[in-house]
Amino acid sequence: MTTENLANDVVRVILAGKMDLAGAQKIDLKFSAIAGNTKRMLVDLEQVSFLASMGIRTLVIGSKAVQSKGGKMAFFKPGADVAQVLTAAGIDSIIPVFQDLTAAGDYLAG
Repeated sequence: MTTENLANDVVRVILAGKMDLAGAQKIDLKFSAIAGNTKRMLVDLEQVSFLASMGIRTLVIGSKAVQSKGGKMAFFKPGADVAQVLTAAGIDSIIPVFQDLTAAGDYLAG
């Protein structure tokens, strides 16, 4: 997991690999800390190859932390398999998914 500061105080969190039990445990603490300290968080899922329930849990808890401060979180560029999991779990209805960085930034800044 790496982070990058974008325009308008957006923090881009770049995840990679499998977001299964082991993958979620590996990033959980740092991801939660970032979510607890930002109001605009873009989670880049382009390099995530697998998303399981524990990974979804980490993402949803992070989103709730951002929203509790009046902020927004969005997903960016999930691959087809990860996008399918987000849709099947209904997560894409509570956390928006973007394929375009500019559109994601506009949403988070608005």
